[in-house]
Amino acid sequence: MSVPSPSSSPSPLPRKLVFLIADGMGDLPVDSLGGRTPMEAAATPVMDRLAREGMVGLCRTVPQGMAPGSDVANMSLLGFDPAQNHTGRGPIEAAAMGLPVAPDDVVFRLNTVTVSQFAEAGLMRDYSAGHIATQASTALVEKLAATCLPEGYELHAGVQYRHILVAKGAAGREEAGVYVRPPHDITDQPIAPDLAEFRRAPALFDFAAKAAAVLAGPDNATKANAVWPWGQGRALTLPDFAATFGLRGAVVSAVDLVKGLGRAAGMAVIDVPGATGLLDTNYEGKVAAALAFLKDGDFVFVHVEAPDECGHGGDAAGKTEAVARFDARIVAPMVEALGDDAAFVIACDHLTPIAIRTHAADPVPFLFWQPGVIPSGAAGFSEAEAAGTGLAVEAGHELLRRAMDWTRS
Repeated sequence: MSVPSPSSSPSPLPRKLVFLIADGMGDLPVDSLGGRTPMEAAATPVMDRLAREGMVGLCRTVPQGMAPGSDVANMSLLGFDPAQNHTGRGPIEAAAMGLPVAPDDVVFRLNTVTVSQFAEAGLMRDYSAGHIATQASTALVEKLAATCLPEGYELHAGVQYRHILVAKGAAGREEAGVYVRPPHDITDQPIAPDLAEFRRAPALFDFAAKAAAVLAGPDNATKANAVWPWGQGRALTLPDFAATFGLRGAVVSAVDLVKGLGRAAGMAVIDVPGATGLLDTNYEGKVAAALAFLKDGDFVFVHVEAPDECGHGGDAAGKTEAVARFDARIVAPMVEALGDDAAFVIACDHLTPIAIRTHAADPVPFLFWQPGVIPSGAAGFSEAEAAGTGLAVEAGHELLRRAMDWTRS
């Protein structure tokens, strides 16, 4: 595992600043958990201790009027205002892959999905095609690129079910204006409204329809029977992170959107072997990568996807386990290794409630801890405890600046 060297600019902070993000960790009370949330039900002794000793509150990571996606919310947590900088999910993930994108291109995130049928009577069954393996998904994408891609389109294989579709020079065409819902938002729901949107861009619909026909062939043994282009936008540009905040920073994540945000902001993007985005991710590898960077770096953003995936799956027990593993295998070793030499912000990017199996725009719980901080009176780390302190950061992109100020105090 190679760890990029940070830049040589000096740190303005008295200690390292560490953001530990459990994607989708926040929730609502769940009947199967005895009316508790997964955060309340999980064994989280380290986060609970930090909450008692530190500052706990709520942060609105999704600006009013914007969709509550991980793209928007993580952009906020990295200190950039999505209302000014967000162009779409697709461009962020294209940046993660290092794809060249022209100013007039339209970039889609493309999922391989499972539908009951690719027709008006169809339902979205699985946004990830059973968390299809990368090798199998790549083979399908390459076949689709060779057999049914329209002229002027490019298809790039990514990780598992996550791929990129580029409509070259389409900024002034219908592709730029269609609104196809994120597939993780419509599990077991009719896809007819989305097919109507696809039809507004004939080339896009033609590709999706031909792809469904190809995937229905006898040589496809996976659960992927359709493709789902969504989250389109024009090329992403972000201010340079080091120039903006005076911090040498890195992101550590399994998912392309966080990597894309980091790369677009000029941060170090550290790839960790075995980082899957699921419960079986390489927790120890992420910790080792973060600590190695912090030997010379100032700021690290460690992102764990598993709670979000369990939320989308409606798996309360799995999400509770994901939160417990985050505490035991990310938070605990980071705190033990850095101790008084670091300040910590621990949060989720958005809520992914079990009840709705998709993202919610509610403010998220966060905690800030460093040696000597004045506690805010929380008894532990949960949604209810965060709401009860009265501490609120209304503009999520200000949380990083606030944390920097708290670190100096």
